Amino acid sequence: MRNSRKTSGESKPAWKRIIRPAVYIIIGILIAFPLFSISYYTMVRTSTPEFCASCHEIQFAYNAWKTSTHVNNAQGFVADCMDCHLPAPHDTFNFFYAKTAHGIKDIVIHFLGKPYDREKMRQRAYASFKNEQCQKCHRNILYIPDKRGAMLAHRDVIYARPGYEKRCVDCHKNLVHVARDYYQYKQFRGMYRGLGL
Repeated sequence: MRNSRKTSGESKPAWKRIIRPAVYIIIGILIAFPLFSISYYTMVRTSTPEFCASCHEIQFAYNAWKTSTHVNNAQGFVADCMDCHLPAPHDTFNFFYAKTAHGIKDIVIHFLGKPYDREKMRQRAYASFKNEQCQKCHRNILYIPDKRGAMLAHRDVIYARPGYEKRCVDCHKNLVHVARDYYQYKQFRGMYRGLGL
């Protein structure tokens, strides 16, 4: 008489062992892809200066940014909000963490906080800047042949002696979020001074 039960040494056919993991992988892809796409789309859409300006507290900063050399320059480069106020996007975890933390903080302050104090927030933002944020874009700052003083000042920042550390914003404080009556172009700055502007 044959034993109809399988012994523990027998195994399922190969195709049966593959089906269950394959089904789980397909379900995972069907769930993960839309979630990733929605998350990515949301991050991209909420990383634009126009989105930041949708809060009335940020409207002044947005208007001042539009008139600054971070938008208007001969190189055609535009540094937007996340370039200065968030870690580099390739530092994925820190970027997402900082972006989420800033977003939640801004929403809470908008609805529950005291009236927005622009100067206080500006000072807090400047205090939080790290040189690495500026150097994401400003990379070759040690080679400025026509400005020896700037070259030497930059060397003091990059190769600072202990106890003499400086930050980019110590010298470059009023570049972006300052009220202007005109659009400022870096390449025409000398002309503005000649006109008394």
